[in-house]
Amino acid sequence: MTAASTYHEVHLTEHPARAAVWQTIAEYLSPWIPAEARVLEIGAGHCHWINAVRAPYRLAVDVWPDVGRFVAPGVEVRVLDVSRDLATLPAGSFDGVLASNVLEHFEPDTASHVVAGIFTLLKPGGRVFIVQPNFRYAYRSYFDDYTHRSVFTDVSLANMLRSHGFRVERSMPRFLPYSMRDVRARVPPWIVRAYLRSPFKPRAGQMLLIASRP
Repeated sequence: MTAASTYHEVHLTEHPARAAVWQTIAEYLSPWIPAEARVLEIGAGHCHWINAVRAPYRLAVDVWPDVGRFVAPGVEVRVLDVSRDLATLPAGSFDGVLASNVLEHFEPDTASHVVAGIFTLLKPGGRVFIVQPNFRYAYRSYFDDYTHRSVFTDVSLANMLRSHGFRVERSMPRFLPYSMRDVRARVPPWIVRAYLRSPFKPRAGQMLLIASRP
């Protein structure tokens, strides 16, 4: 059994109720993704986000060998290590790259390398969408995940993106609750929409950054 498989069994178990939440998140972010887009998700895991995106070409990648079990019809999948193998994907070929709870699992230099790789994969004008814990608001629980290696806030992550040539278009320091592991029942979409649009976000510990390649 691989370390990735063990992690998913212990820390990131699947529950189908989360798919509906990600469907609403994808709808909320859809104005930022062109209708004809080619979209990549790195660290796709259970593929809730990439499955919910509307795009003619979708690719899910993860080091986890079981990722292919969770892709929806029409989503291509590849098992690869994004810390080493992003260069095996065609440069300048994606309109959007999704990264949910990925960068914090790498050592700082490796996380920076991954961001540089994402920049190379994007077309000019393409965007990266990053959702991950914001240490500023999640510090109490941040290291409950034993695989967290880097600490990012909305400020430090934005600056790292800028250092690689990105233009930060949107930063939401509080975007989602720190964890969706507690989601065990279907959450009505209107509640998710209301949460995303509200200036008051109880238990919010995850941030959203949207940045583009000029």
